[in-house]
Parts: sequence; C-alpha cells; structure tokens
Amino acid sequence: MIAHLRGRLLAKHPNQVIVETGGVGYDVTISVPTFSDLPGVGGEVALHIHTHVREDIIALYGFLRPAEKTLFEKLITVSGIGPKLAITILSGMAADEMVSAIRGNDIARLTRIPGVGKKTAERMVLELRDKLAVEKVGEIAAAPTMSAIEADVLSALINLGYQRVAAEKALTAVSKNGKTGPFDVWFREALAVLSK
Repeated sequence: MIAHLRGRLLAKHPNQVIVETGGVGYDVTISVPTFSDLPGVGGEVALHIHTHVREDIIALYGFLRPAEKTLFEKLITVSGIGPKLAITILSGMAADEMVSAIRGNDIARLTRIPGVGKKTAERMVLELRDKLAVEKVGEIAAAPTMSAIEADVLSALINLGYQRVAAEKALTAVSKNGKTGPFDVWFREALAVLSK
C-alpha cells in the first residue's frame, strides 16, 4: 500500500492533485485545507496517503498533515461515511473545530457541514467521541516534521508490518542517538531498535 508520496506537482484542483514520482503521475484526492497549503504547480510536494481499495477501484487520498490523515481514517470507520464524504467533511470544517464539536456533542455545528445530516452527525459523535485525542488536532500537526529519509524509512517499516507508533518511536530513538546517513543506515538502526 502507498502510505507516503513525494514528488513534483503536475496539476492541482480544490479536490485533486497529480503528483509525479519516478516518472509516474499519481491521481490523489485531497481536501480543501490541503489544497490551500500546496505549493504552485511544478513545486515539490510530500503527501501522507491513505490507499482505499475496493473491488472496482484503488483510490489515493492525500494530506499534508498527519493529523488530518488520522482524522480522515477515523471518519471512514463511522457507518455511513465513505472516503468521498470524509473528504467533504474535512473540507467543510477546520479539523480542530470538528474534534471539539464531536467531543462536545455539538450536533447543530456538525450538520452545517455540506453532506452531513442529523443522523450522520449523531453517528459521528457516538462512534468517535471517545476515540479522538484530548489534544487539539492542530497541536498534533505542529510536531516536528520528518526529513525525506525519515519519511521513507517510516513508510518502509509500515510496509513491513510494524505499527506506525512503534516505527515513529524507533525513528525518534535513532535521531536521539545522533545517527545520520543514507536510507540504509537509518533503516538498519530503526530495525535494531524495533527488534530489542
């Protein structure tokens, strides 16, 4: 599965981008907040990707901030909310506001989002209220960003079956040890931490 995509921005629209990586153009569905923060066409972009697989389609959903991807993945666990509606929801309200509305049982505020009726809003509150972290999504997003090598190592570890949290802790441990170098050095060091 594709978990991260880095490359040149070939085209961008409010709900879609095409990112060229290694000569291949990937069509990625995005939210309006992600669109607003993208560089110009031709610029370098790195997106956190959720790969959604169905019988008839493989779709990529991209986010600039890991916290937005996490919220998207929580939204699609709610019955009745698919990936397209989740993107619409993320486009209709700031992530911080949405988290506080869900945690505060604010159905009226949630129903102001296009495509969200009363029943959907009630399900969001019921199914997500206890799953959302107490800290604000914006605060999570403000965490230090990874270098390109660290992001590639994280993606490789996740593809090997390690949990994201464990892989991130291993990378933090490697960086605290002062280890630097190419991908293979980071990767071996992170595997050594994970195997302890």
